[in-house]
Amino acid sequence: MKIGVEHTHRVDLMPLEVGWELLWKSMNISEENELQSLRNIGIEIVRKCGCLPLAIKVTASVLASKDQTENEWKKILRKNAWYQSKLPTEIEGALYLSYVELPHHLKQCFLYCSLYPEGHAIDRDDLVRLWVAEGFVEEKQGQLLEDTAEEYYYELIHRNLLQPNGSYFDHSECKMHDLLWQLACYLSKEECFVGDPEPLRHTSMYKLRRISVATEKDMIMLPSMDKEQLKIRTFKKLSDVSFVVDHSLLKKLQNLRVFDLGGSHVRSIPSSIGSLIHLRLLDLDGTDISCLPESIGALKNLQILNLQRCAYLHSLPLAVTQLCNLRRLGLRDTPINLVPKGIYKLKFLNDLEGFPVGGGSDNNGKTQNGWKLEELGYLSQLRRLYVTKLERAAPCSMDAMLKQKRYLKVLSLRCTELRDSKYSEEDVRNIEKTFDQLFPPDNVENLFIGGFFGRRYPTWLDATLSSVKHLKLVDCKSCLHLPPIGKLPMLKYLRIEGATAVTKIGPEFVGCWRGNPRPTKAVAFPKLEWLIIEDMPNLEEWSFVDVEEEAAEMQKLEASSPFLQLLPRLKELYLISCPKLRALPQQFGQETTSLRKLQLSRTGSLKVVENLQLLSETRVIESCGSLEKVSNIPQVRELLAKDCPNLRCVEGLGSLQQLCLTEDMKKTSSWWVPGLQQQCRQLHGEDLDVYTALETKRTPN
Repeated sequence: MKIGVEHTHRVDLMPLEVGWELLWKSMNISEENELQSLRNIGIEIVRKCGCLPLAIKVTASVLASKDQTENEWKKILRKNAWYQSKLPTEIEGALYLSYVELPHHLKQCFLYCSLYPEGHAIDRDDLVRLWVAEGFVEEKQGQLLEDTAEEYYYELIHRNLLQPNGSYFDHSECKMHDLLWQLACYLSKEECFVGDPEPLRHTSMYKLRRISVATEKDMIMLPSMDKEQLKIRTFKKLSDVSFVVDHSLLKKLQNLRVFDLGGSHVRSIPSSIGSLIHLRLLDLDGTDISCLPESIGALKNLQILNLQRCAYLHSLPLAVTQLCNLRRLGLRDTPINLVPKGIYKLKFLNDLEGFPVGGGSDNNGKTQNGWKLEELGYLSQLRRLYVTKLERAAPCSMDAMLKQKRYLKVLSLRCTELRDSKYSEEDVRNIEKTFDQLFPPDNVENLFIGGFFGRRYPTWLDATLSSVKHLKLVDCKSCLHLPPIGKLPMLKYLRIEGATAVTKIGPEFVGCWRGNPRPTKAVAFPKLEWLIIEDMPNLEEWSFVDVEEEAAEMQKLEASSPFLQLLPRLKELYLISCPKLRALPQQFGQETTSLRKLQLSRTGSLKVVENLQLLSETRVIESCGSLEKVSNIPQVRELLAKDCPNLRCVEGLGSLQQLCLTEDMKKTSSWWVPGLQQQCRQLHGEDLDVYTALETKRTPN
């Protein structure tokens, strides 16, 4: 499901009144008096926008940054940007105005997005790093450049100049609307090139500063030009092509700031890489390199070194510790084990995506078999940290090694799963103690725990994590109970996957135990919007409350004062691969007032799904072999069904507008589709929209 600006063509023209309503709603104007005083000038602005939804939305973003007065709005109407005749017709007027009204630093960032091909997905974190490396980000006292750049990213989304992907709860992926992409390309056409660089050999390149390679060719070659003529600052590869990086190529690119070869079939990097003294970003993500030359230490301006997903890279050169301005070292999903001592020298390092734990010395004490946990204590600017191989950690003496890191926002703690043996009792005790010592600072927003083999979750995994918005617990296979995280005040996204030892989810999940003193009223998961429960093969029961205790409490309280309010903001629930679960918690039908989507996949023991009074948009059921009945879901508007051979009754779906069935459901659905059709005609005076699909939608990230 995607949100954002609409794909705009002339067929999308709006009536003036509808356009005016879109304008003020996009600005969140609610005062009647304010609306009336601005209506006439607002109608004129909508007319200037050609009644196009995208133009209206970006203009609303411009107006929102001004005082809401007639004089200010008239100033916008008189802007010369509306009449820029040199622009192509499709991008003149409102779209160009939205660019002109941007602050200078946002103009650079917006134009930079033209380096991605039309319709290409743009990753927030990659874009932030590129902006930092290009020097677009202004310094703010007490704030890292990356945090400031992230503010720029969300400001462009807020202004409707970037279109977020709704599958990502935090909008960490986006695209550019095709017309805005055309605008950015037009305005940056002399400095930026996107496509196959082969034709450039026939054109003048002295103004060209950025090349983004996007081609279907298997091999690419840069045009033969002297380095005096070639002043490329950014070379970015977006296609899966073979590419040779040799001395002659690097000699041409002496002015490079950004060298992005991610995904290329590059096998080696020559020692002459050290001659690129201006280089700030080197991205070798997913390449075939097996080593890096020691000459990399000469790159004193290098800020970002991406080495993730390099399957053949097992060691880092000693010279890495000489990169005195390094801000990011990306090692995730790369089998690096042999690392240089002295990572503490990298004082500006704030993004360490891959910290293999170990500590055994080698090579005359200059390298070691992984880093010791204590070495993290010296890296005071850490913003993102991914720690791996934690099973090799010895409990250390620094209990507060993470607690004092005031910039830390993203924390990933991972252990390696043993395939041929099991961890010993001593190993279990050590890992529990190690994790207890790794308690995060209050400012952590994104937390991942993976492969943890302790029998209990860390003691700090409770309501004390006051800033956590995004939490993933993956393959914690030995914990018998889920942690008490229902009181996390800011949690918006929760994924629990691979908790194979859990047989029952009970009150402990929301932080309630029998006999505990609790307030008269409480809210469990107060801000949670996405909940994904996946791969829990032994889960049989799920309830948020102790039924006996709840009944006793309710006798003491007025009927209008429920003891526990549950999931008031939950929008989407995914329950996947829980074959023994017999029933959903009844609270889902009674209290989840915001629930709009429910997906049940491979939940083979569920026989009945009913009484979901508040589910409002989409219901997905697939591979539920025992499911016999779906009933009393009065507000749901769309139902998708796949591989449910025993589904014989579907009723009480009074708001249903669309029914999606896969091929395997045609015979089974003949039992209940006619009844749904009749109900739709009676209630809505039209036929139910029944269509066929090949697969269901994926879960959000």
